[in-house]
Amino acid sequence: MPEFSILLIDDEPAQITSIKAFLKRRHYRVFTAGSGVEAMKILNNEMIDLVFTDFRMPDMNGLEVVKAIKAFNPEIPVIVITAFSDTEEAVNVMKEGAFDYLPKPVDLDELEILVRKTQELNYLKSENKLLKEQLKEKYKFDNIISQSSELENILNTVSRVARSKVTVLIRGETGTGKELIAKAIHYASDRSDKPMITVNCAALSEGLLESELFGHEKGAFTGATSQHIGRFEQANGGTLFIDEVGDIPLQTQVKLLRALQFGEFERVGGSKTIKVDVRVITATNRNLEELIKKGAFREDLFYRINVITITLPPLRERKTDIPLLIRYFISRYAKENGKQVEGISKEAQDYLMKYHFPGNIRELENIIERAVVLTRENIITTHDLPRGLSVVSENNLLDPEDFSDPYTEKVAAFETAMIEKALKLKEGNQSRAAQLLGISERHLRSRMQKLNITNPRK
Repeated sequence: MPEFSILLIDDEPAQITSIKAFLKRRHYRVFTAGSGVEAMKILNNEMIDLVFTDFRMPDMNGLEVVKAIKAFNPEIPVIVITAFSDTEEAVNVMKEGAFDYLPKPVDLDELEILVRKTQELNYLKSENKLLKEQLKEKYKFDNIISQSSELENILNTVSRVARSKVTVLIRGETGTGKELIAKAIHYASDRSDKPMITVNCAALSEGLLESELFGHEKGAFTGATSQHIGRFEQANGGTLFIDEVGDIPLQTQVKLLRALQFGEFERVGGSKTIKVDVRVITATNRNLEELIKKGAFREDLFYRINVITITLPPLRERKTDIPLLIRYFISRYAKENGKQVEGISKEAQDYLMKYHFPGNIRELENIIERAVVLTRENIITTHDLPRGLSVVSENNLLDPEDFSDPYTEKVAAFETAMIEKALKLKEGNQSRAAQLLGISERHLRSRMQKLNITNPRK
């Protein structure tokens, strides 16, 4: 870690010498300047972490120095050393952005405490910046694992709506990655440096949900022993992700509609109107249109949250992504568990490719994590997979009169069978196999890659 650099600004040599010697003994890197003008030259040429400046100086006083440094780099903390007893001047330097002030004569122990405080502040700022960059990296579009055209189209929509304030409804079965898409929207938006707050409506009782969303005042109900800030207030300036929005009771839907329309609400048990600036993203695995017909979901709320709809396909409809996800999860959980697991056998992968995954990506992740932990080999085999997985017969997939499987899956299975048969007949020669199929060799290679077909000759 680089040395912590401190700049001392004072036109009194004796004080500069005293403070510099004290800081040098504590292994700080110290620069000195006799005026504000000289100090600005040093700031232009050196990385400075903290500035101490005297208030009474001939060319620039402490207030002017604070203004100049904050204009140059607002992240550098400035502490003003002053002999004045006028609290109004102290307030003025703090208003201009000074970190603190230190009265004369300088107490060196107090000075050191302030130095340590700024060190802690710098560390926290660096840590927060790193965390934000890691989050942005984690949730950026490039890291959403897919090669299916369906998800590519979805990500294209996500990128176009991210910077707007429009409400987004994400629909899809459990485990399809709805929260991941919500986070991608947030971290690609202008609100990425503000909080993203999540509330899962299915996990909360009717009485608790309204309090969680909007907060409550002390004494609002039995057990409300103190004021509680709700998720809308916590997300102010940022994004609120309401998961399983179809589970919200009708009474709470009325209050949610008002919050979405006008950006205002009252806490439970309160009368004060609270205004917020929140971008709302909702998600559900339920059929909201059917709930509207049954009177269980408000139609006006549906139109308010349904400005942009993103529907995530189940994993069984994007089977080309399964090998990619398998490799990703193996790499991740092998690293987490200290295992030397390098891949998966063709038989095990084929077995998973025929499974319908009612739990979608979350279920696949669980299966691979379990297999990585249990396997005694360096690759996952069918013996490492859970017993009782109901796989789809290849014969059913290829039967044109069996409509139990999705159209796209049956087409992919039929194309795979044709290509594998052609390659086998031509002993793995791709050029001859392409001629047999009546397509170009380049097209054949593209389809083999897309369908994850390995050449039997290789």
